[in-house]
Amino acid sequence: MMQNLDQLTTSELKRYLSEHRNDEEAFRSALQILINRRDPNSPRQPYPFDLDDPESEVEAILREKLNQSE
Repeated sequence: MMQNLDQLTTSELKRYLSEHRNDEEAFRSALQILINRRDPNSPRQPYPFDLDDPESEVEAILREKLNQSE
């Protein structure tokens, strides 16, 4: 049974993500809705599934964040 994810509150959506973390299709659908709800003025990080080389690009993002905090 597929819930209408658009109708869930943010807290319910996060719980749904936690409960369906091993179901890639359900997780991806819920995560996309959650991402779309974010404030458009907040700093944006790329969605890992949309990156050409997720491992190295995410690593570069994390290194940059670590360098900023030093």
